[in-house]
Amino acid sequence: MPESHASPNASRRGVRRTVAKTLFALAGMFAFAFALVPLYDVFCEVTGLNGKTSGSAQAIVHEEVDDSRMVTVQFITRGSAGLPWNLEVETRQVRLHPGQSAEVDFTFHNTGDSAVWGRAVPSVSPARANPHLRKLACFCFEEQRLQAGERLELPLVFQLTRDLPPDVNTVTLVYTLYPVTRDEAALQARASGGIGDEA
Repeated sequence: MPESHASPNASRRGVRRTVAKTLFALAGMFAFAFALVPLYDVFCEVTGLNGKTSGSAQAIVHEEVDDSRMVTVQFITRGSAGLPWNLEVETRQVRLHPGQSAEVDFTFHNTGDSAVWGRAVPSVSPARANPHLRKLACFCFEEQRLQAGERLELPLVFQLTRDLPPDVNTVTLVYTLYPVTRDEAALQARASGGIGDEA
């Protein structure tokens, strides 16, 4: 008889432990999603991998266009589990000559039911093309805040320099969306106040 009473109690304790562990894991994953942007910055700075691009506007170099070759620039957008946004690009790829500048429009859409801060973090492949990609205007320089259901169209204005290695015929630019807490966004906006003026 005592064994039959012990079994349900042990079962309840086991279920409670499992629920507690699951909630703890979910909280950890949610916190990790918010920490990904600064962790990614540190990783790229330390290793130099993944072709992380400059976080500020660069001047377009007025140089002669290299008409002897064409380069394909592809655009890929990725969402994040912690951010209810979609990011769409008007044109999935463009072909241009090194030295030529181009503009491509991206559309952000908050599909959630509340205002949220977010950021699109870029990376370039192959990584050795990164020093040859110059951005005059990019939404990736700062965080965005979208109201519930809001759509926002922003441009990317860029140039591939003439000294892009001759064997690089395709450059892929990937934008990954990450959530940003409101406090982090305010701090970063204050820290990069001068950058916004230059762009």
